[in-house]
Amino acid sequence: MTPENATPAPGWRRRLGTAARFAGRALRGTWSRRIRIGAAVGLVSVIGAMIGVMLFAQTSINVGPFSAEMSITPSVHGGTEVDIPPLGSLHLDSHRGPLHLKVALGSLDQSRTEALIDNPSAITTAGDRAVDEVTAGVSRLGLRTLGLAVLSALLCAALIFRDVRRTAAAGITALVVSVGSLGLAAGTLRPDAISEPRYEGLLVNAPAVVGDARRIADNYGRYAEQLQAIVGNVSRVYATISTLPVYEPAGNTTRLLHVSDLHLNPASWGLIRTVVETFEIDAVIDTGDIVDWGSDAETGYVSSIPSVQVPYIYVRGNHDSAAIQAAVDRQSNAVVLDNAVTTVGGLTIAGIGDPQFTPDKSETNEAGDEAGPELLTVAGEALATTVRGSTNKVDIALVHDPGMAQPLSGLVPLVLAGHKHQRSVSILPAPVAPEPDPSASATAAPAPSAAVAEPLMTTRLMIEGSTGGAGLRGLENEEPTPLTLSVLYFDENKELKAYDDIQLGGTGQSNVEMQRNVVGLAQEESPTPSPSVITSR
Repeated sequence: MTPENATPAPGWRRRLGTAARFAGRALRGTWSRRIRIGAAVGLVSVIGAMIGVMLFAQTSINVGPFSAEMSITPSVHGGTEVDIPPLGSLHLDSHRGPLHLKVALGSLDQSRTEALIDNPSAITTAGDRAVDEVTAGVSRLGLRTLGLAVLSALLCAALIFRDVRRTAAAGITALVVSVGSLGLAAGTLRPDAISEPRYEGLLVNAPAVVGDARRIADNYGRYAEQLQAIVGNVSRVYATISTLPVYEPAGNTTRLLHVSDLHLNPASWGLIRTVVETFEIDAVIDTGDIVDWGSDAETGYVSSIPSVQVPYIYVRGNHDSAAIQAAVDRQSNAVVLDNAVTTVGGLTIAGIGDPQFTPDKSETNEAGDEAGPELLTVAGEALATTVRGSTNKVDIALVHDPGMAQPLSGLVPLVLAGHKHQRSVSILPAPVAPEPDPSASATAAPAPSAAVAEPLMTTRLMIEGSTGGAGLRGLENEEPTPLTLSVLYFDENKELKAYDDIQLGGTGQSNVEMQRNVVGLAQEESPTPSPSVITSR
């Protein structure tokens, strides 16, 4: 055995020395040096191009009555932002790639603004010109960005390397990167993204800026028309200056406001009233958990329902007791659905209350914790039976827990739910056809069935978040739970055409976002597994 303080054998020394000399020669070799120089040139060219784009890639354009600043900045996600001070901003998923386009509407041109005030028809003319003005501005900005990126890369390389060939290589690299970035943005362009803008700003301005959901839903593929509409909407706001424009929806559109899980938050009523007035809502739908514990002391909370001043359709949640349901039913404009059907705004709506009363999950459910999913399914099947027996075709079904929704698949086009405190939209799996009875006689004639003759409809499940920010529960996390609610737009055929998802920051926050969603566009049409039953919140 070799002692611990023994020195290495001479052979080991020779091999270590040989390896060190080989590594030194490799690092000093021609190819290694070229790789290092190439990496340095590439890094300098990309950094130089980014500096030039960030500092100077902007241009001024005229859009309708506005003088606007258009700029490009490096970005991971791409997209377009339109700033409309002081009304808010629109965010469009217009393209992918490493470039973000920003359009900031600035000062008004006095002569063009006066023309709008004196001649309202000039708004249409302004919208007609907007497409050409924006297209020309984007093209000019793209060429400017390309030139600035290459020039900035050349200057940085010249200052760092002081070598003509390396400077030229940096310029070529910047040219390739810039052309590739612009090409990627152009190749992933989504013109119909303007149909689904995400709005940030004051809630009262949202309908005026985004426009009529019904028109957008019917014409979402027409980029030019939608751009004209937005320019027209904003032009009206600025032309009238002191007052907001009148919201002009299609006359045959029915608007429903979906709220859920208010959980005793008093701020919810002010928010609901604001949305009802601003969006001209025809009725409010509440999918339960209006209070926290279902106690008699909480019945006073529901006395604010008449202040909404439109029909208030309600189904009981698992936090709502029979006493709370009765208190809601006593309100002048409230309609309680507990395995029943009603009609509002031409739409037939069916609903059923949650079969469980579990305001505190630390207490054992009287029916047994394992009985929960079965109870939800039975309640959903009871509502499905009511839907089948309705004299009018049911357009919307209301439940609290999404675990009650599956029996309604194929019977109604839309199911609204809550409970999860998280918004989601999915397509319910189609119902499974029953197995044939093997005991039935093979010679027996099959009974006629209307269900076989007519294909089942697709059923969309829309789960609302918490309009009350989950009440006091919303303060348990690091970030407060946001307040969410949705405006649903139906046409004269009782079909859902679009919906606006509205979100306010939780308790102590004031930011507002509104996302326009057009039914039939990409992200909300893929089938998903049946929603699982979750524990009460």
